[in-house]
Parts: sequence; structure tokens; C-alpha cells
Amino acid sequence: MKWFVYAAALLLLVPLEASLPEIVGNVVLGAVLVALPTAIGVAVLRYRLYEIDLLINRTLTYAPLTILLAATYVGGVVGLQAALRVLSGQESTLAVVASTLVIAALFTPLRRRIQSFIHRRYYRRKYDAAKTLEAFNARLRKETDLEALNGYLVGVLSETMQLEHVSLWLRPDTASKGKPTE
Repeated sequence: MKWFVYAAALLLLVPLEASLPEIVGNVVLGAVLVALPTAIGVAVLRYRLYEIDLLINRTLTYAPLTILLAATYVGGVVGLQAALRVLSGQESTLAVVASTLVIAALFTPLRRRIQSFIHRRYYRRKYDAAKTLEAFNARLRKETDLEALNGYLVGVLSETMQLEHVSLWLRPDTASKGKPTE
């Protein structure tokens, strides 16, 4: 906020700009016009505001998705209207309805594919970590042998974190000691 307030305070100089000589007034006006976007940019980058990574990720995902879906929709409407015009000899709203239904059916799978591609391409470490955790979670549900699970966990940690040495210590089960087993 401090950066933004400092830049906004320069707006108070705009009324003075008219009474100054032309060259000085132009410099003041230029400084005011550049100050606000610069202050916002500095604040966002310096203090990691607005989760800019998330904003960039969403932009990279939804911009191609929107373009692809819009092109499919327009192509579908134009193509179906031309085909229906040839078959029936008249305009029909069936092309618009059919294209809308196709776009609605394509949206979720297409979004998932584009998002998966973006994550694989630009966020590889996060994507690999998520895939490794999914595989470990599936193995954890199936595995009952503690020694095999121990070896697998050490292997996953060593591979994922790229550690030189990994060891796992399991605390002895003290809750069941002293209690008779039935």
C-alpha cells in the first residue's frame, strides 16, 4: 500500500502542471502517469502480492482454451449452417444449438488436457511431485508389509528430494505394550 500511496500522492501535482512552464509540466505529467503502474508492479513483484504465479498459470491455461473453444464454436456454427443450408435450402438455428452443445461437452476435457500440458511444460517440478505423491498414495493403500513400505518410502524421498542419505526411524509402538492381547 505504501508504494501505491506514494504514487497516488503524485496525482496532487497534476493541477499544478497547468501553471508550470510547458516542458516542466510535461515532465510532471509523465512522472505521474508512469508512477502508478510502476508502484503497482514493484509492490506485486517485491511482496509477491496477488499470487501472481496463480494468475500466470490461469492465463496460460484459459487463453488457449478460450481461443480453441471459440474457433470450434464459430467453425461449428458456420459449417453446420452451410451443411443444413445445402440439405434443407434454408437457415436453421439447429447449427447454433448443436455447436453450443458440442462446446459444452468439450469444455471440461479440453481444459484438463490444456492444464495438464501447461503443468508438464512450465511447472515440471510441481507436476512431477504431484505424480509421485499420487503413486505413493496408491501404493500406501495397497501395501501391508512395513519393511517393503519402508524401502519404498526411502526410495521415493531419495528420488524426489535428491538426497544423498535417507533413513527412516519408526518409533516403537508403546501404546500396545503392557496391554493383554485377546
